[in-house]
Amino acid sequence: MPTQAPSAGARQFFSRRGALSKWHPGYEYRPGQLEMAEAVESALADKRHLIVEAGTGTGKTLAYLVPALLSGQRIVVSTGTKNLQEQLFFKDVPFLGRHFPRPLRVCYMKGRGNYACRQKIYDAEREPVLAGLEEIADFQIIREWEKTTEIGDRAEIRTLPESSTTWGKVDARSDLCSGQKCPSFEKCFITLMHQRAQESDIVIVNHHLFFADLAIRDANYEGGILPEYHAVVFDEAHEIEDVAGQYFGVAVSNYRFQELRRDTSAVARLKKFGTPELDRVLQRLDELAVQFFALFGEADGRAAFQGREAFLEANHEAYADLVTALDLVQGHLKLLKDPPQEVLPLFRRAVELQGAVRFILEADDERYVYWVEKRGRGVFLQATPIDVSSFLSERLFDKIDCAVLTSATLAVTGNFEFAQKRLGLGGARTLVVPGHFDYRKQALLYVPQHLPDPRSPAFTRAAADEVVRLLRHSRGRAFVLFTSYEQMRRVHDRVSNEIEYPTLLQGTGPRSALLEEFRATPNCVLFATSSFWQGVDVPGEQLSCVIIDKLPFAVPSDPVVSARIESIRQAGGNPFYDYQIPQAAIALKQGFGRLIRSRTDRGVLVLLDNRITRQRYGQIFFDSLPDYGFTTRLEDVETFFDV
Repeated sequence: MPTQAPSAGARQFFSRRGALSKWHPGYEYRPGQLEMAEAVESALADKRHLIVEAGTGTGKTLAYLVPALLSGQRIVVSTGTKNLQEQLFFKDVPFLGRHFPRPLRVCYMKGRGNYACRQKIYDAEREPVLAGLEEIADFQIIREWEKTTEIGDRAEIRTLPESSTTWGKVDARSDLCSGQKCPSFEKCFITLMHQRAQESDIVIVNHHLFFADLAIRDANYEGGILPEYHAVVFDEAHEIEDVAGQYFGVAVSNYRFQELRRDTSAVARLKKFGTPELDRVLQRLDELAVQFFALFGEADGRAAFQGREAFLEANHEAYADLVTALDLVQGHLKLLKDPPQEVLPLFRRAVELQGAVRFILEADDERYVYWVEKRGRGVFLQATPIDVSSFLSERLFDKIDCAVLTSATLAVTGNFEFAQKRLGLGGARTLVVPGHFDYRKQALLYVPQHLPDPRSPAFTRAAADEVVRLLRHSRGRAFVLFTSYEQMRRVHDRVSNEIEYPTLLQGTGPRSALLEEFRATPNCVLFATSSFWQGVDVPGEQLSCVIIDKLPFAVPSDPVVSARIESIRQAGGNPFYDYQIPQAAIALKQGFGRLIRSRTDRGVLVLLDNRITRQRYGQIFFDSLPDYGFTTRLEDVETFFDV
């Protein structure tokens, strides 16, 4: 749908690109940046929703920040990750601030667990909450930092270990927050964060915080997390469906019961309202929760929670006892005389936990799929919306003036039909801004034709042999990405013994540490799964090859995927073409997008799954990818690397 002529604001700003380059050598004007900026500016002015696919390198960040800052409205910018949040606030916003005629009023907000609680820090100095020398040493680091920090964001503390258990005892999560009754409320980092947001024109958040706020508003809690806003810009908008599904759904786990029991006991002991009777109630709650969650078996994995009525009938006593135990906890907390401020959040948690259990076990809402996940000692019961489009329309898009959704991977075969349908934005304006790079010259896509079908038992060995040949040509310097952990481990075990290059395996260390080691290790090869398919940036020769094992179709046996497939089928659609292929095409674009991150990058993309050339649906994938060079000959890969 064409856009109307915009005001001169964004055009005037970007027309100064020559001066911008002179003032700031790091700025490079990109074709398509002005086109996107004008489309965003027009959407904000016309109060229309807009979906933009902006290829890697188009400069989409400035293309939405400039019109947002010029709009005179309060706009929320929601990013896919906290890392992107920090890049916007600490890099892009200061750059723009040097070229705007007025001071910019911009802040960022993260989830409460990222901030320290001053009152908890003060209490920890007087009360025995720390265990061991490591926690005491980490607490000293936090205590000294608290005296000088203005923001209270953990990311500021470079010397605090990522695995520190002390942080969890002094962070600002709402589980024990007493709000305005807290003695430190006025100088609380959460209070200060909200004050900055109220004074800002642009509020930078991440998708999880944004949808947590939306869920809180929908539940009619007092106030939300974010201030009122006119419009929202979603960067990395391809993640919205999954994140929204988490927050529009209901979840409960055995861990939440353990935490409620632990926190209630600790507060009762510290605040001197504990009684033998309360101890017995909490002990009973703990025992009943263990018995109840044990009913879901021991095998790890995700499965649909089928036959809930039969489950309730067979285990009615265990379920009823658990609900009654939560009633008793609530009753004890409610009857306390002159309760300390920490009691109210504990009471609310007990009520919410009871409501979640009842919904998952008793609700008769066909809009949700009910499922169980077992991970190690954790048992997680979930109710997830099958289709989030109606939730997004009713709770978000129908209530705000403008939403801008942007990503490098939103279109399938050049159109947005899939994204519009899945997200409930059928009437939105759309725009595709081509990438900034010469993909045909910079990247070669290789699809070997001699490998067996990926579903064949012979595929793993053949794929591993092909990976060895490829890595010898690329001299390491590669990501080898997989659609499953099992396949990753099998191929890694075969390949690592056959090559002379250093290898890294996902799961052997934190994601950030593995990336740092990859960047610092010449000729390194990283074997990884889905978490490395996006949000990873390694420009330069260090990453010269990206190998993907299979077309990334979502696992059809996954309970959420299965429910969505069945819902499309019942509505008369074709789930494979309407859902599975478009979703896989977007995921493949994300994975291949790790390779070319600048105009000087060059390298080889490899898809070991030759169904893309042998099945009719393969053309949809090709039509959705950038215009890479293409070959089915290994000799062309060798020639490419020898240039």
